[in-house]
Amino acid sequence: MKIRIDALMAAALLALALPALAQTKVPGVTDTEVVLGITTPLSGPAAAWGTTGLGAEAWAKHVNAQGGVHGRKIRIMMRDDGYNPGRALANVNELKDQAFALVGLLGTAVLNANKDNIADAKIPTIWPYGNPQVFAKQPREKLRGVFMVYPDYGDEGEFLVRQASKLENARKLAVFYQNDDYGKGGLEGVKRGAGKLGVTLAAQVAYEVADRELGTHALKLKESGADAVVLYSTATHGAGVIREMAKVGYRPKIFAAFPLGDRHVMFRLLGELWEGAYYDSNIAVPGEPEADRVIDLLLKQDPKLKGRETYALLGAQSMIAVVEGLQRSGRNLTRESFIAALETIKDWSPQGLTGNITWGPDRRHGLNPIRMLRAGKAADASYTVITGYQPFPSHF
Repeated sequence: MKIRIDALMAAALLALALPALAQTKVPGVTDTEVVLGITTPLSGPAAAWGTTGLGAEAWAKHVNAQGGVHGRKIRIMMRDDGYNPGRALANVNELKDQAFALVGLLGTAVLNANKDNIADAKIPTIWPYGNPQVFAKQPREKLRGVFMVYPDYGDEGEFLVRQASKLENARKLAVFYQNDDYGKGGLEGVKRGAGKLGVTLAAQVAYEVADRELGTHALKLKESGADAVVLYSTATHGAGVIREMAKVGYRPKIFAAFPLGDRHVMFRLLGELWEGAYYDSNIAVPGEPEADRVIDLLLKQDPKLKGRETYALLGAQSMIAVVEGLQRSGRNLTRESFIAALETIKDWSPQGLTGNITWGPDRRHGLNPIRMLRAGKAADASYTVITGYQPFPSHF
């Protein structure tokens, strides 16, 4: 009888303990692995940018080959969103209870669609790619899990106008921009810069993500008489409008936002038409020692990244930051311990790919720099560094 009572008591205690154990379970974490979620455009008009997700995954494989982090291997759950905010929202809803953290959420419209979702889910969101203003406008309490390193489009747009005026004495500018939060953010920065410098903004030509025929857009740009055209577009649409402008004999100076900064991709799309184009960057690029060292490691894990090295680097840096946070968190890994660990990062750079990043309890926009480069010859995909990094203030 005593044995039966003891057994019943043990069962009752276990029943009471089970809810507490369930509450302490950390999504995406076991004794042997940590699961990270990525939604990115692996297809569609922005598929070139999906290489960021593949670069992040390649770095995770490199870390796993070294034994993982504190005895855990990294497993990536990657979903294709086609650069569609609705699909990205569905992907995040699927991932938020299965993955420990989100990495490299891509697209300003995608960030806007998910900003409340990730805050409510309390899921760490590391290195999102999009206009920092999405989060700068959020209440502070909704930024607990967000850790960003990305140029502000308004600051960048002003920088591009300043460089067009300084380097090419451009007095009339036109802007070719995506008709969404990404392009409109850049357009506002260009307007701000033009107003400060007394440069005429001769045309504002918008396109839709679904657009394939860009001949009319090119004619509008030509008719503006602009000396230089600023691009806030996907690589595909930027290349398309440059080809169409060339067909009608219009060859203005090109100043492209950094999402078009993979020169290998742009030379592959445009050949000699990309020669002489100016574009900015916030990261070390292929041909620089810090970048080449990381590229070698990425290509060993995924040789298919050859020819897309810059976008792969953009993805790798996000995963390097995640790994740094995991290492600082120790073996007892929770979302809160991970967030607290990332808040200790000060004057740190992922493998030297960027300037020094600082996150903290009151700072989530860790770095906001831009520098200008110029495309060289298509034959060897050469480039020239035009300026050093121009630092801008953190926005949140």
